[in-house]
Amino acid sequence: MKLFFRYLRSRRGVLAAFALFAALFILTFYLCRVPLAAAAYPAGLCALLGTSFLLIDFFRTKKRHRAITHLQEQTAAFVQSLPAPDTVEEADLQAVIAALQERSAQDASLSAAKYSDMEDYYIAWVHQIKTPIAAMKLTLQQDDSTLSRKLSSDLLHIEQYVEMVLAYLRLDSGSTDYVFRPCRLDDVIRPVLRKFAPDFIGRRLRLEYEPIEKTVVTDEKWLGFVVEQVLSNALKYTKEGGISIYTESEATLCIADTGIGIAPADLPRIFEKGYTGRNGRTDRSASGIGLYLCRRICKNLGAKISAVSEPDKGTVIRIELAREPLRVE
Repeated sequence: MKLFFRYLRSRRGVLAAFALFAALFILTFYLCRVPLAAAAYPAGLCALLGTSFLLIDFFRTKKRHRAITHLQEQTAAFVQSLPAPDTVEEADLQAVIAALQERSAQDASLSAAKYSDMEDYYIAWVHQIKTPIAAMKLTLQQDDSTLSRKLSSDLLHIEQYVEMVLAYLRLDSGSTDYVFRPCRLDDVIRPVLRKFAPDFIGRRLRLEYEPIEKTVVTDEKWLGFVVEQVLSNALKYTKEGGISIYTESEATLCIADTGIGIAPADLPRIFEKGYTGRNGRTDRSASGIGLYLCRRICKNLGAKISAVSEPDKGTVIRIELAREPLRVE
């Protein structure tokens, strides 16, 4: 019904002209002293024919409206499927749409090329920076001193930031490969724990971890990245006490700490891009990217990540690995 009223408004000029002509027609008959009954018959016939033509035109307009509305939901390539224009104005509008489509395609191509160049540069930079990092790690392993252990810990964080850059670049890349296969959770967790062992030892933090001995279908590399990010956050905000790693239900991995916790107002937003909250204002090095990457990667893995926390009592991060069935394409 809305479309019908819109149609009548668009044809108000034609309807007004018809009403004017009908009034002139009746007025002429009246001035010529022709009985109004004789004028009413042709006037009614004209009105009937006019209404018929109006309805036919309305149904044609309705059909075109549906076709154009459907095209709005399609990609730009479907602009070529626009109905053939009936008027000069429609032809001009379609020409403008085609020109805008071509310009949009050119801009999109240029933007994609620039992004590809930037991505290639940063990926090359990441791989190049890994070489001096590996050399420094080998050098520091030869000296078992307090300073070397401190430098090794700092170097580990630098390496982690480099991996974050690489993960961020590859997150939406068409070249990202997720290899799903059965993986033992212990094979994912233990390499991460070995990385952070110096932090646990140097800061005298307790680690509660028993072999889980469970197997899930996931991508081992990307799940390892998520576990590393979560464990890194737990270590960053835990000054005393310890960290526990365990499972709930069939395949829900939990990483719990006794750290400073998360404010209730911040908790719903910690997985948003760039959000750091109260803890981020205290720790200026926080970027708000780590947990955002975890959420995005978990979504790609068919998993779900969530957090439960209380200020000054710690945080529990849960990774539900069996949330969605694996789809074979």
